[in-house]
Amino acid sequence: MLLKVGDLARRTGLTVRTLHHYDEIGLLTPSGRSEAGYRLYSQADVQRLHGIQTMRQMGLALSDIGNLLAGDGVAPERIIGQQIRALDQQIAQASELRARLTMLRDGLMAGAEPNMGNWLEALALMTTYGKYFSATELKQIFTNWSLIEADWLVVRDLVRDAMDRQLPPDAPEVQALAYRWMALMLHWMGGDLDLLERWGHMFRTEPTTQGRHHAPPGEMIEYVEVAIKLRMALLEKYITRDDLRALGHVPHTHWAALEADVQQLLARGLPPHHPDAIAAALRWNALFDQLTGQRPGLRQKLLTASANEPLLQAGSPLSAPVRAFLHAALACAAPGAVPHQPELPPKEL
Repeated sequence: MLLKVGDLARRTGLTVRTLHHYDEIGLLTPSGRSEAGYRLYSQADVQRLHGIQTMRQMGLALSDIGNLLAGDGVAPERIIGQQIRALDQQIAQASELRARLTMLRDGLMAGAEPNMGNWLEALALMTTYGKYFSATELKQIFTNWSLIEADWLVVRDLVRDAMDRQLPPDAPEVQALAYRWMALMLHWMGGDLDLLERWGHMFRTEPTTQGRHHAPPGEMIEYVEVAIKLRMALLEKYITRDDLRALGHVPHTHWAALEADVQQLLARGLPPHHPDAIAAALRWNALFDQLTGQRPGLRQKLLTASANEPLLQAGSPLSAPVRAFLHAALACAAPGAVPHQPELPPKEL
């Protein structure tokens, strides 16, 4: 398969002028010409272009790139090895790109030959990421991905199931998923709402990102965003964007474990003043401190919002009976045992 210069430019996000320049300086000379004289690029040319663009984005001069690629031609093993070393020495602009390079390298070592589509897709990704984020921001995004990946995959599948069952956005189950989705996204972006909004915009509008980095399909994003907007409209009555940035992250597994343990206490019929109940309440208090960064004012805002807004209660990681039991048990704790004990709004009682 041979590509004309216009097709190569369109599929990689580069300009025809850039490709002409690379040809003029001898950095990327097309393998052939059509009868009409048009430049024709082969798979080997695309592999070489992939190497050029990766090292270009790492800040290397075109002359240095030419020297690096000179010698033993355009062997895929050599190009990919150079790219990975450059990524490690500079800033990892995209972990998916690095994973793709590793996959291609491993495939080559096993005897597989990457096709032109593999190279074209990776080139398009590099171009797209560069439109929205600096290298520092991409390093933060892809480094932090490991913090949420496992839970994210679970939430994504649960949202898909809710969509398949046609649950409305204000259903308690969907609201609980919206809460988890929001918490994970904020944790991933380090509380940077601007970064989160740019990332979401990129995945909604850029075709090259569809299906990448465990990205949900467009209809799933739209479905969850409706549920999140319902929550945000209510939350913004009580907390600011700065409050959102200040929120810490509590893994859902911690909430789920507390819910299950308290449900067992309720099944046993234990009173709130029982030592096991008080111990559970202190666990709840510690998790809330983790969520709010030990900011009593922020804690009180969240409690007030939950008490006044049934929709927010529907998305809480703890059920209403468990919350009521924990609050009662917390009130039974010894003075001084709960340094940030909240003042419970009347409706929550």
